[in-house]
Amino acid sequence: MAKVYFSETITPKKISELFDKVGKPLGGRVVVKLHSGEAGNQNFLGPALWKDVVAKVHGTVAECNTAYDGERDTTEKHLKTIENHGWTKFFDFDLLDAQGPDMELAVPHGRVIHKNFVGGNLAKYDSMLVLSHFKGHPMGGYGGALKQLSIGLASSFGKAYIHGAGEPEKIWSSEHDAFLASMADAASSVVEYFKGNIVYINVMKNMSVDCDCCAVAEDPCVGDIGVLASDDPVAIDRACLDLLYASDDPGKAHLIERIESRNGWHTLHCAAELGIGSEEYELVRV
Repeated sequence: MAKVYFSETITPKKISELFDKVGKPLGGRVVVKLHSGEAGNQNFLGPALWKDVVAKVHGTVAECNTAYDGERDTTEKHLKTIENHGWTKFFDFDLLDAQGPDMELAVPHGRVIHKNFVGGNLAKYDSMLVLSHFKGHPMGGYGGALKQLSIGLASSFGKAYIHGAGEPEKIWSSEHDAFLASMADAASSVVEYFKGNIVYINVMKNMSVDCDCCAVAEDPCVGDIGVLASDDPVAIDRACLDLLYASDDPGKAHLIERIESRNGWHTLHCAAELGIGSEEYELVRV
């Protein structure tokens, strides 16, 4: 059974401590995937929260360009936003699809898509730390580790490919559950690429119904819950969902409505069926 380590304390030191609890050293060149935050977004988790754990793994922080209009849809604009948000002040930063070409990963057992297009610079790295801000999402219902593995690591074209369920021209018009399953498919290709040499940390803080990709986002609707760490992307997302549902915060109803109205659980179930993680876990309080 997967272990998910959990603490209600949200500090850089505690995040680093929970990473150690997972007990999986990350060797070679370590890429650290996180969300750089759309310009104007007030909820994304900034560099100060992540600095201890990034230093611990000697990692290079990374992002990919978006597939929608904004301040991160081109390399030039995204690099400026990254600088404005303070990432380059604290970390070495790699915009994985800054120049291309993309790296194509096979998805042999995909339910919907059978290839995944990620930022080409991902090929430079041997292991990965995935730092996720758990919150809602306008299309996916929620965003956590599985979203970071899929949409997060996909190149700009790859994002359109996943959203379009293999038909990038249908980026905003594909069948919804096919899009959700495509995220699970894409996530599975990244897990396979790194042969499991990945650690996941989810932070349940500033939880809005909207994603950090929204320039205009709702303010958080539910109080902070804590930090989770695991080497299982399905278990950690499932644990976050379970903690949210078990919360006594009345604001949770708004976020749960967002998750359920978008069928957000479907991505989690599909990922478990693909065998990249388990919905059964032991929550270890630290």
